[in-house]
Amino acid sequence: MELAHSLLLNEEAYNQLGEFQKAEFIFEWLRFLEKLLPVTSRADVREKQKKLAEQLISLLNSSPGPPTRRLIAKNLATLYSIGDTFSVYQTVDKCNELIRSKDDSPSYLPTKLAAVVCLGYLYKKLGRILGNSFTDTIGNVLKAVKNAESQGRYEIMLSLQNILNGLGAAATPCHRDIYKAARSCLTDRSMAVRCAAAKCLLELQKEAVFMWSTDLDSVATLCFKSFDGSNYNVRIAVSKLLGAVLARAVTCKQATASARQNVRKISLDEAMELLGTGFLRGSSGFLRAGGDLLKGISSVSRDIRVGVTQAYVVFVSTLGGQWLERNFSALLSHILDLVSQSHPKAIQTQMDAICCRRCVSFILRATVGGLLGEKAQIAAAKEICQAIWKLKKVVDVVMSDGNLETRIGTTDVTASQHVLVCVLHELGSLIHGLGTTAAPLLQDSSTGVLDAVISVILHPSISVRLAAAWCLRCIAVALPSYVSPLLDRCIERLSALKSSPEAVTGYSFAVAALLGAVKHCPLGIPHGKGKVIMTVAEDLLCSASQNSRISIQRTQAGWLLVASLMTLGPAVVQHYLPRMLLLWKCVFPLSPKDLETERSRGDAFTWQVTLEGRAGALCAIKTFVSYCGGLLTDEVIQRLLPPLPCAVDLLTRLPLIHKMYGNALKTPAMTYRHRLYELLALLPPKTYEERFCAILQELVADFTATDNQMAASTFLLPPLCHQDDLLLLSPFLQETDHRFIEEQLLLGSNIAGGSLEYDPYSVYEKAAEGDSVPKPLPPALSVISAAVRLFGVIFSHVAESQRLQVLDKLLMSIKQSKGARQQMVQLNIVSAFSSFLKHLANCKGSLGPEEVRRPALTLVMGALESNNPLLRCAAAESLARLAQVVADSAFTAGLAQVSFDKLKSARDVVSRTGHSLALGSLYRYLGGIGSTQHLNACVGILYTLSQDNTSPDVQTWALHSLSLIIDSAGPLYHVHVEPTLSLVVMLLLTVPPAYAEVHQSLGRCLNALIATLGPELQGSKTAVSALRTSCLLGCAVMQDNPDCLVQAQAISCLQQLHMFAPRHVNLSSLVSCLCMNLCSSYLLLRRAVLACLRQLVQREAAEVSEHAVTFVKDCREDFTPDINIREVGLEGALLSLLDKELDQRLCQDIKETLSHMLTSVAVEKLSFWLKLCKDVLAASADFTSVASVDTTQEEEGAKEDDDVLTSESDERSHPFTNPKWSTRVFAAECVCKIISHCENAGRAHFDITLAQERKQRDSRDDFLVLHLADLIRMAFMAATDHSDQLRLSGLQTLLVVVRRFASVPEPEFPGHVILEQYQANVGAALRPAFAPETPPDVTAKACQVCSAWIASGVVSDLNDLRRVHQLLISSLTKVQAGKEAQSQLYNESASTMEILAVLKAWAEVYIVAVEREKKQSDEHKQTLTVTNSTDESYRDLTSSADGLLDLVQADLGTLSKLWLAALQDFALLTLPSEYASQLPVEGGAFYTAETIENARPHYHNSWALILYATALWLTSTGFLMVDPDEGVTNLSRPVTPTTMCQDSSSRAAVKSPEDVNTDIFHLILGISVEFLCSPRSDAAMENITACLHALQAFLDVPWPRSKIGGDQELGVELLNVLHRLILTRESPDIQLATLEVVRQILFAAQEHVREKRRSAEVDDGAAEKETLPEFGEGKDTGGLVPGKSLVFATLELCVCILVRQLPQLNPKVTGSPAIKAGKPQLLSESGSRLVSAALVILSDIPSVCSPEGSVSVLPTILYLIIGVLRETAVKLPDGQLPLTVAASLQALKGILSSPMARAEKSRTAWTELLRSALVTVLDCWDPDGAQQELDEVNLLTALTVFILSTSPEVTTIECLQKRCIEKFKIALDSKDPVVQLKCYQLLLSIFQYPKRAISYPYIHSLAPSIMRKLQETEKTKPENSAELQVIQEGIKVVAALIAIAEEEHRAYLVACLLPLLISFLLDENSLGSATNSARNLHEFALQNVMQIGPQYSSVFKKVMASSPTMKARLESAIKGNQESIKVKTTPKHAKNPGKSSSIQLKTNFL
Repeated sequence: MELAHSLLLNEEAYNQLGEFQKAEFIFEWLRFLEKLLPVTSRADVREKQKKLAEQLISLLNSSPGPPTRRLIAKNLATLYSIGDTFSVYQTVDKCNELIRSKDDSPSYLPTKLAAVVCLGYLYKKLGRILGNSFTDTIGNVLKAVKNAESQGRYEIMLSLQNILNGLGAAATPCHRDIYKAARSCLTDRSMAVRCAAAKCLLELQKEAVFMWSTDLDSVATLCFKSFDGSNYNVRIAVSKLLGAVLARAVTCKQATASARQNVRKISLDEAMELLGTGFLRGSSGFLRAGGDLLKGISSVSRDIRVGVTQAYVVFVSTLGGQWLERNFSALLSHILDLVSQSHPKAIQTQMDAICCRRCVSFILRATVGGLLGEKAQIAAAKEICQAIWKLKKVVDVVMSDGNLETRIGTTDVTASQHVLVCVLHELGSLIHGLGTTAAPLLQDSSTGVLDAVISVILHPSISVRLAAAWCLRCIAVALPSYVSPLLDRCIERLSALKSSPEAVTGYSFAVAALLGAVKHCPLGIPHGKGKVIMTVAEDLLCSASQNSRISIQRTQAGWLLVASLMTLGPAVVQHYLPRMLLLWKCVFPLSPKDLETERSRGDAFTWQVTLEGRAGALCAIKTFVSYCGGLLTDEVIQRLLPPLPCAVDLLTRLPLIHKMYGNALKTPAMTYRHRLYELLALLPPKTYEERFCAILQELVADFTATDNQMAASTFLLPPLCHQDDLLLLSPFLQETDHRFIEEQLLLGSNIAGGSLEYDPYSVYEKAAEGDSVPKPLPPALSVISAAVRLFGVIFSHVAESQRLQVLDKLLMSIKQSKGARQQMVQLNIVSAFSSFLKHLANCKGSLGPEEVRRPALTLVMGALESNNPLLRCAAAESLARLAQVVADSAFTAGLAQVSFDKLKSARDVVSRTGHSLALGSLYRYLGGIGSTQHLNACVGILYTLSQDNTSPDVQTWALHSLSLIIDSAGPLYHVHVEPTLSLVVMLLLTVPPAYAEVHQSLGRCLNALIATLGPELQGSKTAVSALRTSCLLGCAVMQDNPDCLVQAQAISCLQQLHMFAPRHVNLSSLVSCLCMNLCSSYLLLRRAVLACLRQLVQREAAEVSEHAVTFVKDCREDFTPDINIREVGLEGALLSLLDKELDQRLCQDIKETLSHMLTSVAVEKLSFWLKLCKDVLAASADFTSVASVDTTQEEEGAKEDDDVLTSESDERSHPFTNPKWSTRVFAAECVCKIISHCENAGRAHFDITLAQERKQRDSRDDFLVLHLADLIRMAFMAATDHSDQLRLSGLQTLLVVVRRFASVPEPEFPGHVILEQYQANVGAALRPAFAPETPPDVTAKACQVCSAWIASGVVSDLNDLRRVHQLLISSLTKVQAGKEAQSQLYNESASTMEILAVLKAWAEVYIVAVEREKKQSDEHKQTLTVTNSTDESYRDLTSSADGLLDLVQADLGTLSKLWLAALQDFALLTLPSEYASQLPVEGGAFYTAETIENARPHYHNSWALILYATALWLTSTGFLMVDPDEGVTNLSRPVTPTTMCQDSSSRAAVKSPEDVNTDIFHLILGISVEFLCSPRSDAAMENITACLHALQAFLDVPWPRSKIGGDQELGVELLNVLHRLILTRESPDIQLATLEVVRQILFAAQEHVREKRRSAEVDDGAAEKETLPEFGEGKDTGGLVPGKSLVFATLELCVCILVRQLPQLNPKVTGSPAIKAGKPQLLSESGSRLVSAALVILSDIPSVCSPEGSVSVLPTILYLIIGVLRETAVKLPDGQLPLTVAASLQALKGILSSPMARAEKSRTAWTELLRSALVTVLDCWDPDGAQQELDEVNLLTALTVFILSTSPEVTTIECLQKRCIEKFKIALDSKDPVVQLKCYQLLLSIFQYPKRAISYPYIHSLAPSIMRKLQETEKTKPENSAELQVIQEGIKVVAALIAIAEEEHRAYLVACLLPLLISFLLDENSLGSATNSARNLHEFALQNVMQIGPQYSSVFKKVMASSPTMKARLESAIKGNQESIKVKTTPKHAKNPGKSSSIQLKTNFL
């Protein structure tokens, strides 16, 4: 194929190929040429033009296929437009000549067609350049039309369209001729020709004025004729034409009219009248219609009506949204007139009426719902309301005027009913779409929406009453605050007007519809409403028999209310279950005998009432079973069962009763049947198995009933066919934007579509997806579909012998019926059988023996050869299921063989299509095809069938089947991939485009092939590359196909290719194709585009976005999408599309695509994305409010903001006009996502200084913090909108902004933060959320923002804070007001949510206030220790923290009570279900018993912070209760929540303060432990942290500590819980917090032990010291019991932490208990902190033990401490200590100095163990000295700690002492000055130790070597400060030795030291030139000499006398220093680098 990539055709390569490859090669070359020509230079083209033109023209003669001829034509046109045009005339002549040719043979046809196409493209591209030649050409082409067959007509029409396009107005002379030709083609028998003609005429009307002036009527009539017998594509094309022509006629300018006198501008009314004529009279025109009217028959076919409906929509859409706003009332009145009494013929039968109503509703929905923004929609809703009032008046007049003949009255009323139904449905849909933004509309009293709707509830027509009820339901879903008031109003009217039949049904419908709405309103309705409704229902049922006039109505209403009540779910229904079951029991007779007497007694009317009541009861139970599955316990099922046998008996007697009482019972009997079937299908079949026979007989009778003439294939079969197979019937069943009206055409002409009046009970059900209203089917159809379902359930549970009988009976009944009836019976039976097989397969049952298989097979095979294609699909699916349930390979092979034989012999289309599909589906449920033999046979037969070009149907089905086989064969298919791919590409290149369904099947095959090849497509082998090229070529052919569904297939194939071989798919051309089709009028194409986009942007979002913009920029004029990609990019285009799109699945795809794009590129294209979101949010915001708030800000971007405000007021510049609230919510969510992506992208986004710096460096950089003003503005706009959803999103955005930006400082005003300037905005955004009428969820969210804002610390000024604080106070007041003050609009759980949100917000503020105060007091202490100043800024800070605490303090008394109450509620709610009986009957403080389930999640959300706040509050009071009433701190009266929920009379005896405290203690501890025991995996980290902090605060107070310390079991349990928490949660913060709690528990135990020891000592006196009992763990045995021992639990926990951080500590890991020195390692900061915390705990453990106990734990503790030291003693620069080492030394010191080491009982054991530990430390030194990683300094320090902290007997053993001294010696000789320095410092502390037994051996061993080292330094002077420090430290050691030496040795020491010091002195000459170190040393030495001299004067004098040189040196030094000594010594000393501090740091362990 690479050889095809050249400018000229490579003829040599071409001639070597086979026939089929030639076609592929040519197509590939033409594709390449199409891309190459436009980018080749003109000179190159001209050079090769002649040859190229010859090659292209010669191809015309080679019978090219449709795609090839189109490319030849395009390339020729491009060639002439780039190169010379002189030879173009020869080409035109050549084409004309080919067209004129007399050769009519089929083989010559492609050449003729190619010439036609060629002419079209040449004229399109070159247009007027071709001069006047067009008249001949057009004449020639039109002549050809007359004898052309359908393909020819099709191509000629499209060519004429192209010619007209190219010539424009120049072609006027030929317009009439073209018009005539196109007219005849518009009613052609081929649908493709009709479409092409419509396109041609659409092009023609642009210039041909007569079409929309003089000939307008005939154009309209022609279009109506074209609609007759049309398919979907024709209706789309022709409605486009008709709509465009009429729109043109209405808007044509007067100027053109005056220029041409014969043009008449028609008015809007006339245009609509024309459409109306088509709608009402069809294509018959005026004369014939008159004749038909006389005969009284309906002559308008449904497809005309549907076509005209689409034309209406096109007409209005073409004129646009603004036009619609202006002319809405005219349009509305005209459209409503279509179904009014002025045209009785359109609505004379119920079916016609329903059809017309649907059409009218569709027009209104598509125009009002699709074209208008929210404000315009509200205006439209007002208009609609006016219409309702007008109609209401008409009805009122008729109803009140009794004198007129009643007949006229009823016709009037019934005629107005259809208009009202349409209007009410549209009003409902409008308000439903507007959501809470419709609130102003409903509050507008002048419109009176609610009154209008409620007023028509009493309309005489049931369909109007139902429509009004549905409309109320829509209002309720849109505005949840209206549910309760509307329910009250309707119940009140229902009770008041109980005696009016209309009122009883109307208001009961309304109540039922409103109850159905509740499940869509998250805030629910008050629980008490259910009670009221149940009472009303019972009342209606009981009073039904009192008044026979309204018995039926009351019975129906009563059961309807009960049934709708069931939709409220188990939580509500369980309270009414007994009452409902009682009603259910009473509705049926108890025994068969009663049923018999009943039958003989009644009359037609009583039976009607009875059946109505029983059907209602069945429906109520059905609703109960489907909505309250949770309540279906065995007991309840047992109570449901008794009436069932009787119900089934009644079913069997219905035919008899029907016979006795005539036709009045027909409908009630059907309804009863339907309800019973539905209920039985839901119940477990076991419960009624003894009735199976009776029920089956009834079902069989239903399937074969003689009176049921409705063929319902389109309802019954689609659910039973496989989704993939339904594609075969594509035009029929595919989802389209017009499904709502197109659906009617699927049904036979004698079936109406579904409608509410067929089943009033569906008014509380949810409408199916995509429907705005439920559409239950007529009763006859509903019964059949329910019977089919029930048959499936029962038949799969009956015995196999019975199955055989029933199947035989069914087969007989098919045989015995004839003609149309036979088809219908077959349809019903096959549906039932398919349903049975599906059930059987699902419950893994078996079909039965051979005898049962035979009739089953006969049944299915019969259907497989039915004329109904749907039935064939269902039969193929049944065959697959049959193979699945028999599960026998021989049987399956037999089935396949039957089909093979049939296909070989049969010639008729039906058999060939049916059996080919059977082959494809056979292995569908068997896990795929396993036999190659079977596969080869299938492929062979299907290849042959798919090339049968005499029947496109056979080709379609065969190819579809092939695609199924490719899927089920999987890898087995590889051998066939190449030939199949060749076949597919060949067919794609040759099948005419008119056969779109063949192309669709080819697309499915290609898709399956690509899936089979999978990732292999990436390969580089030639074979793979050839396959890949073929796939891409196939996709290219399909992309050029005119059929949208084929294009959709092409896109999904390319999507697959892109997934498997992304490098080989040309992304830019794919994206261009996607952009072209983004706004296609075909839903499935749009879906394919978005599914593909969604996949592409996951990998390459930035590229896709760029390609889209590039494509639009480079694009020719003919691409003008509805969406402006050029301005707002692909992202903006998708947002606009999201706003217009109504299909839910598509909207979901758009959102996901945008989310992926946002994730990938939002940070890089920050400004762009934020502008998009801002444009969407601002498009409908009210700018005055924003502007007024902005004035308070002094932000850097003031200029920019003014621009924004001014630009947005200019309507046209706005990219988004009036986006819907849902789109704005999505934009707000996007803003939150952008912020979170920026968080991960780097610090600069939240640091204004850094951002500005980087922005200056590179202006392309962009940072979020620079857009803060926009973020705040967007959040503000959203938070103050009318839509509640948007307010929630806005508040969430505000919350995110506050949390993320709270700490960003404002560089221009130090000490302030950047958010401070937006206080006014935040306040203004929050205020509306606290208004009284705000829904609780919005207020709850606002509370969260308030607390975050106050807690963030942005505002330090209390007066500013008060604004927001005031809002919280207002909500607290509301909480205090109690249950009476709560809103009655929503469920009680909604107020629980609000109260808890308020309490949680206060808790958060209080926690922050306390934490800040604590932090400041800590800082204050530090500042006091450093300096004694209290500067201004500090005072400010404290005042703000204290101020915040003061703010909360005022309400703390109330809050603490409420918090405790909430915690008690939470504790009750977390009890396991077995304690349910212990819960308070009336509920808790903030929840009611009935709404307990709904309240739970709210408590789970807020308990943790409330717990923490309560713990802090208790800490602050020290567990003393402050009672505000008595004003003193007392402990008399508790304020526990228990007292809050009870009144004084029932209050228990007043508890003592100790009891109160104990209650609170157990409450808090219980909640914490219960939660920490098993935090769910999804438990928020914040909750765990809050809980741990609460425990910490709690344990800060002595009283709770004493409780825990005194109760060892409790302590152990807590430790075990904390241990588990550490194991399950990795977060270091949580682990640290846990360790802190552990430390406190241990501390509590220490206090307890200390207290016991103290009291024992006090009691027993010192005399009996010896016999004191041992306190502490381990008693006198030293044993610790795991599980009971606190010490053991603590150790476990510490070991867990340590081993996790340092696995080497685990002896099992390191191989043996012996310690092997590994490489020491430095831990991370968090790891170090954890280890340090664990060590602190370890060092405290012995103090909790008895002496014997301490001996048990000591080895472990020492092992761990020394282990940490060994593993983490890493050398750091400057001798710093790692945190873990410091901690381990500290812990070591703590252990060594423990009193237990000296206690008499444990002393010896401790001494032994401590010696061992010392040996271990000594062993840490590596004998070879090879490993230098261990830091000697740390080990020396550890030795020193041992030496100084233990009793002498530990370290004074000779062998140990020797080793220690050895280590110090080595250190002294170290080359590292840091080691030397540290060594000196440590020795200094040892030498100065008061116990001589310890210090003397060291002095004796080490002093000489110290002196020697110092004397060596005389020669080598120090070179740097480190060495200098070592010398100074050494001198200090010697000085110390002098001080402690005995008198007789002192002189000797001084005599040694003085010469050394003097040797360091410099004389005045050398002082100036000396180095820094030397000078410092000189000063230090001089200072020391000056000190020693006076102290030991005698020795001093002696030494001086003995050495004159020394004396001279000293004198000169003193002289030189005399002047400066005072000045210099002090600063030098202070400057000494870190000397004193470093010593302090390192010796504080000692």
